[in-house]
Amino acid sequence: MFTNSSTDFACHVCGAPLGDFAPWGEDGQCPTFAICDCCGVEFGYEDCQVSGVLRYRASWLSAGAKWFNPKAMPRFWSLDMQLLNIPLELPRGIRSDLGHI
Repeated sequence: MFTNSSTDFACHVCGAPLGDFAPWGEDGQCPTFAICDCCGVEFGYEDCQVSGVLRYRASWLSAGAKWFNPKAMPRFWSLDMQLLNIPLELPRGIRSDLGHI
């Protein structure tokens, strides 16, 4: 099971564990433009605004939450458990465009 520590990161769209890989850099402001193996979001492109994160997540879920790279899917994967890993705070580099977030 994934546990969040100071060195563990998770995709802020789908909650996939990323280990010590910081998708928006160690400072949270420099996107890597890497692609999440699970939801397929490109960090720094589809997620550069809060609305983009929410829209991408909704689209991924409504399309069946399929893995972008199925070979990377853990054997006993649980969508419900993974969604619990979505960080409560977004990286600082993601622009808040919704006013209340």
